Amino acid sequence: MADILVALGANLPGTEGGPADTLRAALRLMPGMGIKVVRCAPFYVTPALARYEQPDYVNSVAAVETALPPEGLLAMLHRIEGLFGRVRRGRWAPRVLDLDLIDYRGLITPGQSGMSGVSGMPLALPHPGVGERGFVLVPLRDVAPNWRHPVTGEGVDRLIARLPAAELAEIRRLER
Repeated sequence: MADILVALGANLPGTEGGPADTLRAALRLMPGMGIKVVRCAPFYVTPALARYEQPDYVNSVAAVETALPPEGLLAMLHRIEGLFGRVRRGRWAPRVLDLDLIDYRGLITPGQSGMSGVSGMPLALPHPGVGERGFVLVPLRDVAPNWRHPVTGEGVDRLIARLPAAELAEIRRLER
């Protein structure tokens, strides 16, 4: 069975402390919400995508198991975000916690790009843009080194190799 992959990110302090503390707390909360964390990548510090000034992100990817269907899992991830104080202000805005459903066992759905599953928009799987985002692909390789993009069939190593060297140089592993 292919993995269910969830990307985690944060760049604002929350009730648990700094962004890395928030990610750890979210991972600890997941089993009680019907989401078993099977594996989790190390945390990485990555620059924010937004053009305006904001703190760097802490990112990771977790392989999870759940009985929830894709839409139910996404709703539960959004609920967890809300428990940590996430307020949706806009695309690429700073956030206390961001949980994205990247891949659900290779399922392909024709949802909208951007904020899939939010405000009634259909869920898009795999997550739009996953193949171009180093902050997702680098930790994804740690938990699922044999992962292949469900649409293109390209492996994670090939996708990473296509990223600009300057982007990859800015992704650095966070020492715990």
